Amino acid sequence: MLSTNGRAMFLAIATTPIRLQSRETFMKIKTSLALVTAAAALSACVDFGGSRPPPVAMGGGSQPRATTVDGNWSDANGLNSSFSGGRFETHTTDGTNTQMASGTYTTDASGVIQINLYSNVKRTSSKVNCFLANPSQLNCTAEGGGHFSLNRQG
Repeated sequence: MLSTNGRAMFLAIATTPIRLQSRETFMKIKTSLALVTAAAALSACVDFGGSRPPPVAMGGGSQPRATTVDGNWSDANGLNSSFSGGRFETHTTDGTNTQMASGTYTTDASGVIQINLYSNVKRTSSKVNCFLANPSQLNCTAEGGGHFSLNRQG
């Protein structure tokens, strides 16, 4: 879990030109950026819809689970994401409420939540696929293969 100091350090690294001392330093920075992007994407996938139970199967067939993600979600890195009407935003919780990412989302017939994410930190776009594991947990996989989870708030 990132601390306020760690987050401030990351933002300084992401916005300031740096000299790389070694390949190892470069990989650490690259990994940190990937993890923050994945966390931001994940926090955008969480379902805040609440207590709606999954649909009941009828006549031997099965129906898809409830897939609403509208509401507020958080991740283990101290980021909060809000989903509403096909749009989402991810903000820090360190008191600055800095917007880290934004974008759009849709849910397909199989229940996969597809997120088109723009990272304000890296200034790049990416895609994330998420699945509502239960009404209060969203599990996601970023385009680069990283996994993260969001937990519903409220």
